[in-house]
Amino acid sequence: MGKKKKKASLAIDWVKVVELLLISRAIDDLEERELVPQKKIFYQFSARGHELVQILVGMHLTDPNDAASAYYRSRPLLLTLGLSVEDAIASDMARSGGYSDGRDIGVVCNLPGVGIPKVLPMAGDVGSQYTPATGYAQAIEHRRTFFNDKKYDHSISVIFGGDGSVATSGFWSALTMATTLKLPVLFIIEDNDYGISVSGKLQTPGGNIAENLKSFQNLKVYDGDGTEPEEALQLISEATAYVRSKQGPALLRVHVPRLNGHSFQDNQAYKDDQLLEAEQHRDPLMKLKNLLIPEIMSTDDWDEKVLAVNERVRKDAERASERDEPGVDTLYSVYSGQYPESQLIGGLAAEKITLPEGTEEKQPETQRINIVEAVRRTLENELRLNDRLLVFGEDVGMKGGVHAATMGLQSQFGGHRVFDTSLSEEGIIGRSLGLAYGGFMPVAEIQFRKYADPATEQLKNAGTLRWRTANKYAAPMVVRMPGGFAKCGDPWHSESNEVFFARMPGWKVAYPSNAEDAAGLLRSAMRGNDPVIFFEHRNLLDSRVARRPYPGDNYVVPFGKANRLTEGSQVTIVTWGAMCERCEEAAGLSPYSVEVIDLRTVMPWDREMVFSSVKKTSRCLVVHEDMITAGFGSEIVSAITEELFYELDAPVLRLATADVPLTYNVGLMNHLLPDKNDILQKVEEVMSY
Repeated sequence: MGKKKKKASLAIDWVKVVELLLISRAIDDLEERELVPQKKIFYQFSARGHELVQILVGMHLTDPNDAASAYYRSRPLLLTLGLSVEDAIASDMARSGGYSDGRDIGVVCNLPGVGIPKVLPMAGDVGSQYTPATGYAQAIEHRRTFFNDKKYDHSISVIFGGDGSVATSGFWSALTMATTLKLPVLFIIEDNDYGISVSGKLQTPGGNIAENLKSFQNLKVYDGDGTEPEEALQLISEATAYVRSKQGPALLRVHVPRLNGHSFQDNQAYKDDQLLEAEQHRDPLMKLKNLLIPEIMSTDDWDEKVLAVNERVRKDAERASERDEPGVDTLYSVYSGQYPESQLIGGLAAEKITLPEGTEEKQPETQRINIVEAVRRTLENELRLNDRLLVFGEDVGMKGGVHAATMGLQSQFGGHRVFDTSLSEEGIIGRSLGLAYGGFMPVAEIQFRKYADPATEQLKNAGTLRWRTANKYAAPMVVRMPGGFAKCGDPWHSESNEVFFARMPGWKVAYPSNAEDAAGLLRSAMRGNDPVIFFEHRNLLDSRVARRPYPGDNYVVPFGKANRLTEGSQVTIVTWGAMCERCEEAAGLSPYSVEVIDLRTVMPWDREMVFSSVKKTSRCLVVHEDMITAGFGSEIVSAITEELFYELDAPVLRLATADVPLTYNVGLMNHLLPDKNDILQKVEEVMSY
């Protein structure tokens, strides 16, 4: 005998669930049968088989400050939370409006709900959704615990991911953050047994992440079938209630079929016919139909709804196709000042919080301080001024940072304002994104430049965020990192490579050469509305020549404004960071009249001052510590050559480190680095033309 049919639960609006699931299916059908073959859509990812869980979770996101972090198969979730069908299809067609105004793949979605649950911006890389959403959960916890903000009292952050994503560093970093801090995070793992064509057992030992995590501390684990409507509803209700009860994070693994290929181009030839047929038998739509008919709907009601939904989707698709092509008015805009209005979500500007603009007028003290103290005092002042500012990283708490730049700040402002993180740069930067979404100004420390490499995905995503969401979202933050040579070198602690960040759209890059500029640039960054990389050169941290009087608690240095270190009329030297000292020394020894310009910020850089100087001297040398091939000096040389070719009396020359890492051996390190004699020789060379 067959199983007795259960009576459909009335704990949720099942008719609404049906409608949303049918809309998702109708969009998939229309795209696959017509819009992709007609080349109106170029990337198509079906949600078929995954819809039920996403819709049920979406219907449980009822708090105005809830947030979800999704991935490329998450359109049913967005439809549940208010995305219009027309916007969904227009986004896939790369038409105006939608998620990104045609800039990003149509399934790379976001939903900037203000006063309603929001969907945090997705990215195209697998696993990158985890740490930003966990950072947002920390923002929730911070607001309700330390700001006593009742509006966040029951808010949660929900993260959706496929089974393949649980192998990524982002997943494990987020899991560590959520469990060590007991954050209000719900991980939803949609397990369809495959990462494109790779079996789940090659992603996760045993193929079931829930089984593996049952012994994980501070994590409530749920596991079940995501195709059975009542079972899925029960699991989701329990999991969301648990996280809302402030007991800590939870993980829900739901087993679902992927009824289409990974993408439209994937024919699933790696699955045998028996498996494909078995997956079709697990279709949640058919199970939902079986549950609701006849208790809640008749067969005729169902058929009429299918017809009505298909007609609605087709009409919305026609309207989407009639939309204009996206305009180019803000196509080149990656910084906040390039938009007429601030972002909807992210940072202080979205919260209508303003800070003093600061002044370029100095109020210098008598005593000279080093860069470490300048950074520490500036952080201290801004922590006092701005209660949304958070300072964190590895060892920044009681230890005060490995370079002592945060010494005493945790004792003064508390462990909720200045705190240590787990050892994951992916987690540090991803957390920064989430905290920015939650209305904070994150100031993160990466201990050395080379250690930023594991965070590359999150860094790139943070920089392009404003652009790829058409200014709906932004994540202003400051990322402090020491780099460059010191008492010795080595390939791991001495890397500079500032050009890497200069090439990441949306980031500003500061590289101060002295304590005064360090204070002014750091303050400017922390009061700004864009993400900033702030270099603290290791050899300058306590250098005598880099010491300056503290310039005052309101002193700022604007980005893109260089400093003329020496006046000259015969040759211009453009430099930054630790090379400023060596260039000034060489200028003082040179028989020629040398003008030395310290860029102070690499992105943006002060073209106006550099060009004006080169027009005066007609000769130029660019000196930097980074390797010569494709270093940022190449950009400056190219710009001068293109713009001022007829003003030049000689080729623009470069002096930099050879294309090898710095060495631990001091003698070899000094052999690689440009010194005053190398600079004098290069000046002689440019003057000899």
